[in-house]
Amino acid sequence: MSLKTKIDAAVALLERIQEQHSPATLANSLGAEDMVLTDLIAKHAPGIELFTLDTGRLNPETYDLLAKVQETYGDTVKVRTYAPQAEAIQRYVESNGINAFYNSVDLRKQCCGIRKVEPLKRALAGKQAWITGMRRQQAVTRAGMVEEEWDADHGLTKFNPLADWTEKEVWEYIRDNGVPYNALHDQHYPSIGCAPCTRAIAVGEDVRAGRWWWEDEAGKECGLHVKKST
Repeated sequence: MSLKTKIDAAVALLERIQEQHSPATLANSLGAEDMVLTDLIAKHAPGIELFTLDTGRLNPETYDLLAKVQETYGDTVKVRTYAPQAEAIQRYVESNGINAFYNSVDLRKQCCGIRKVEPLKRALAGKQAWITGMRRQQAVTRAGMVEEEWDADHGLTKFNPLADWTEKEVWEYIRDNGVPYNALHDQHYPSIGCAPCTRAIAVGEDVRAGRWWWEDEAGKECGLHVKKST
């Protein structure tokens, strides 16, 4: 399937989401895939809202990109920011330490829960659908991902318009359309999260190798996209 065909399919899906699932929102992590979707939404489905989770521990380059998005797209798209509850962070740090997430998977997931999962629930409140930039190729945990599914945990429909895109296609779109992107990508950061939990990868490493690199590959998710309900 050509990239043009995939672009047309993504546009058609975004237009359908805008028409049939309003209010809908894009969870914009400010990674390359989400910047592709931001550009497509700005051009074809501006009725879709956008939000990002400001965990409080993002890289400076990520904040720079957030400013660049507003600069580039103006009033066409606006990214709403959701931050964690200060009291929850304070309790976590006082009980476990500022960098406790390095000590165990459980403590890391607790940190993600406070900084990402709880703010996500607020961001999705009242929405009919949410959109992500996840791709099947990104991780073993995402290999079976579908383009559209019912998200029982949040009570709304979840869409992954770029599910079958390759990394090469993502970057071809970015280059061809002059889409702004995180400067860390040029420093061998294919996947970008919180600064303490993200590193550059070496040639030949998996694209998610730089996320929580001290943990087992099979469980490297923050909780935003892990099904808890049965």
